[in-house]
Amino acid sequence: MNDAIRPQPGILDIALYQGGQSHLPGQSNVVKLSSNENPFGPGERTKEVFLRAVHSLHRYPGTDHASLRQAIAEVHGLDAGRIICGAGSDEIITFLCQAYAGPGDEVIHTEHGFLMYRISALAVGATPVVVPERERTTDVDAILAACSPRTKLVFIANPNNPTGTMIGAKDMARLAERLPAQAILVLDGAYAEYVEAYDGGKALIEARDNVVMTRTFSKIYGLGGLRIGWGYGPQPIIDVLTRIRGPFNLSTAQLDTAEAAVRDQDHVARCRAENARMRVWLAEALAEMGVPSDVSMANFVLARFADAAEAEGCDAYLRSQGLIVRQVAGYNLPHCLRITVGDESSCRRVAHAVAQFKGQR
Repeated sequence: MNDAIRPQPGILDIALYQGGQSHLPGQSNVVKLSSNENPFGPGERTKEVFLRAVHSLHRYPGTDHASLRQAIAEVHGLDAGRIICGAGSDEIITFLCQAYAGPGDEVIHTEHGFLMYRISALAVGATPVVVPERERTTDVDAILAACSPRTKLVFIANPNNPTGTMIGAKDMARLAERLPAQAILVLDGAYAEYVEAYDGGKALIEARDNVVMTRTFSKIYGLGGLRIGWGYGPQPIIDVLTRIRGPFNLSTAQLDTAEAAVRDQDHVARCRAENARMRVWLAEALAEMGVPSDVSMANFVLARFADAAEAEGCDAYLRSQGLIVRQVAGYNLPHCLRITVGDESSCRRVAHAVAQFKGQR
């Protein structure tokens, strides 16, 4: 290898992101509960729009995403001019790091925060700063204590992945108000739609000039396979991000399908209600077996075991039964398993398997 050819500083420090596993060798009846996917998928109208997209595959998509941005704005009561769309909310996170962080800068995230915050920071040569959580919940005081003149971005997921916990509007406002003047607070709302009457940070963004939120179509909208996300924030920040966005970063199929999905709020409401019902059932069923979890506001529960060995043993047993959940040692939670809330049959199947595992010990 030519030693003179070297990547930018920080890139070789990135551990490859590992998505949730989908298959098990030798297993045919596999239930995947490892990636927080909506078990019901997109609504029927959304599927129809996607199928029609085959007739325009030879055409370039529009570059301004105007129709999708307008649909998002109408549904959420936002200013369409302050919305940016990307290939999943991951791309918006990448844009923020590219535009506002670099060598010598710091990017704050919490100890159990989404792995892409660290990856995106390292990719631009910035320094990730990990802040402790309090009982697996974002600690505003700890974040403020970690801030410095080098802090450029502060990422918090609300609700958080993989813990499912969230902080309230007063804590978010206090954090935004006390950040250093040069820092941007990024509210990752990938799971915001699962929280009844939660605006994802809209009111805070409207009141301030240092807050951005990111959202996705990959979770409650059931479009994880299409990779569509969006962000909303102050006009000057969105204008900067738009300058580095590729003009054709979303295809016509993505744009049209996402627009149909966001307009089908009846489907969203049904998915939210069913998720809430089965989330409570699954958490209570696990608790009765001696496997506690924090109150989750998302579409998964973080099951806590006695130690890492028990969590790994349970994961191995679940796999032997054709059930895939997520080990979260990479999120500094080696004694936990994150279990997606699936449909009722999946939830009952995984609860039964955990009970069998516990009964064998």
